[in-house]
This record gives sequence, structure tokens and C-alpha cells, in this order.
Amino acid sequence: MYLARVFFRLHGYLQPISKTQASLVSRLIRTQNEVRYYWQVTAAPQSTSCHWQLQEECLELSYGGLVMHFDYVWLRDHCRSASCYNSKTNQRNLDTSHVELNIRPANTRVDDENLFLTWPEGHVTRYNLSWLAQNSYERQKQRAMQPRIIWNSDIYTNAKVSSANWDKFMTCDDELKKFLRNFLLYGIAFVEGVPPTVEATETVTQRVSLIRETMYGKMWNFTSDFSRGDTAYTKLALDRHTDTSYFQEPCGIQVFHCLKHEGTGGRTLLVDGFYSADQVLQKTPDNFELLARVPIKHEYIENVSDHRNHMIGIGPVLNVYPWNNEVYMIRYNNYDRAVINTIPHDIVKRWYVAHRELTTELRKPENELWVKLKPGKVLFIDNWRVMHGRESFTGLRQLCGCYLTRDDVLNTARSLGLQA
Repeated sequence: MYLARVFFRLHGYLQPISKTQASLVSRLIRTQNEVRYYWQVTAAPQSTSCHWQLQEECLELSYGGLVMHFDYVWLRDHCRSASCYNSKTNQRNLDTSHVELNIRPANTRVDDENLFLTWPEGHVTRYNLSWLAQNSYERQKQRAMQPRIIWNSDIYTNAKVSSANWDKFMTCDDELKKFLRNFLLYGIAFVEGVPPTVEATETVTQRVSLIRETMYGKMWNFTSDFSRGDTAYTKLALDRHTDTSYFQEPCGIQVFHCLKHEGTGGRTLLVDGFYSADQVLQKTPDNFELLARVPIKHEYIENVSDHRNHMIGIGPVLNVYPWNNEVYMIRYNNYDRAVINTIPHDIVKRWYVAHRELTTELRKPENELWVKLKPGKVLFIDNWRVMHGRESFTGLRQLCGCYLTRDDVLNTARSLGLQA
């Protein structure tokens, strides 16, 4: 049920939150029955009382209202002393293979802020109690890896999320940080005022991350000429989907910039896949579990002109962190889904039922956000979360864009002090 929550750090990443966001969340708590939110406090524990007990296999620690359990090998392995850990490189010095698997501290004591463990060979480990609390399994179960606001059309529209300005975005780190904060929270973000050229589009994307080059090239610039073996290179409508589902690791971020459109139609469709997945989780947990457990194949076969490609990606529709059930990636593309031969016959029908429920949620009109892309407005999409599509169009429509490496986007965000 972690998807249905809004996670806000009360220090670091989201301090302070805007009055608009606070008002929105407060109002949503009162008015949205189908979506449940709560604040996750990760500040220092209010209570500093500490109780501990040595058990057979682990140390039990009660601190700040949280009861935690630490395996003794874990406690030896994570020692932060100078001989065990290099604080300059943030790398472990200790060779874990030399730690006795049945190790147990010879002596244990606790003061107001620290836990001290003396090991049989005489080595002393000191842990700050707050550090232990923050890094405990019990705390991680309560946390989201990435703060987010899941949304349908009304939620996103009412949030009135602002776009970044091209000139300020390229020169001001605060503008970049604001843009990335919105991107991490909602899975989409816009930069406006960008010159309508491929070169300017490439420049604005490189402010955020490295470009991920694929068989489509580094920057793509295309029209409806069917120059590649993909429906995107036509004027047809496209249903909601994630891109490169046929990669073993789908591209993390997708960028679109409409350089020219002399015709009608062609609006872009955006759907928050995490919102729809959470609806499945709340209504039919067994279907959610099946979509998160069963791997399927996606495939791309191209034999057009000089392009010969055959890509296969394998993974479940929903990818979740096992310790907190948080969805971190959706692989959903009905166009590229390959022959289903990775599911036993007695589970296939159940999988279709679960997939149908997710599809029904994704296609609900209230979950659709329609955006008209125009020259100067660059759209960044979290391809692991937000699905995109388009309506059919007439006339000449020229788009450019690229994929970005996800790790580098998150690296940029963390370097600016955001939780990502």
C-alpha cells in the first residue's frame, strides 16, 4: 500500500515544501476517497530513550519508537572505524569474507547517542543510534526510495506544477533543482522557451543528464515517414505505453520536443502508471502480486531499409522493491509484448485477468492527461513510470528527442540535495 502515499522528507530534499503543495495535499486528504496520503517523518526521533537486548542471532534495539533487529555479522560488516571503512572514498576496507559468520560481541554498552560493541578479537565498533535507526530494515520498510505524488488528471492539473524557463534553467542551479524536484514527484516536467531546433533540445537535455544512445541514434528527429519499423513513425494514434520495453533495462527518461506541426490533432497522452498500479493493489492485491512476480517477454524486430534489429527484454509488468512493495518500474507495451511462453498454462488466464485490470485502470478517462506539444516546449518523461501515447494527426509533424540515462538524472538530483 506504499504507492498510495505521498512521501515528503521533512529535511533535505523537500524543505521547505511550497504552500501550494501543502494546501493541495491537505485538501486531497479531505476530498479524495480513492487516494490515501500520509506524511512520512524522517527527522530525528522525538524520543531518545534506548533499550537493547542481546538475542541468540541478533541485537534488538528500541530507539525513537522503533524496534529494530541487527544481525551480528551485519554489525561487524558495517563498522565505520578507520580500519574497516574509508570515509574519504566512502568504501569498505573490511574484507567481509574474513568475518566469522557466528560472530557475537564480547561486550556491549550504550550511552545517550551511541552503541559500542567490542568483538572477540578486541576490535571496537561504535554506531550512532540515529544512524542505526535510519539504516535499519524496519525503517526502510516505512520509507519510499523516491518521494512521489501519484496522480490522475485532476490531481496533476490542480497541483499547478510550473514549467522551467529555458534561460534560467541553463544558468541557475536553483531552477534545475526545482525542475528535478517536480520530475521526481510527478514523473513529468517541462522546460519552455527552448529554441525549436535539434541542437537546442540536445543542449537542454544535457543540462540534466547524459544522453543514452540506442539503435535509434543519439538524438532522433523524425516525421511520419515510416523511416523506421515502428508505429511511432506514422500518423496513427498510439495507445499508452512505455518505450523500449524490449530492452533488458528500458530507457529511464524520454524527451520530446515538437519542432513543427502544420495540421490538426497529435496531442500527447500522459498517464501515471504508478497511480493505476496502486488502484490495482488496493482493489485486487493478488492481481498486483501476479503482475509483479511473473516475467514476460517484449520484443522488437525491425527489417526496414538498412535497419536490422532484434531486441528482447524480459521482466514483470510491475517491478517492485521487495522490502516495502514500492513500484519502481512499469514495463507496459501491448504493441511490443512478445509471445507469452514464460508462464505455466495454469497461471496464464490469471495473468490475463490481472493485466486486463491494469489496462482498465490505465484507460480510464479521468487518468488521462492530454498535452499539446508545441515548438519551444520540451517534455521530460519518466519512462519507468509515466506512459505516453498520442492521438492521430494530419499534416507535417516534426518531433525530435532522445533518451537519457536514468542513473545520471538521479545523480544530478542527489548532487543538488534531492532524495532520489
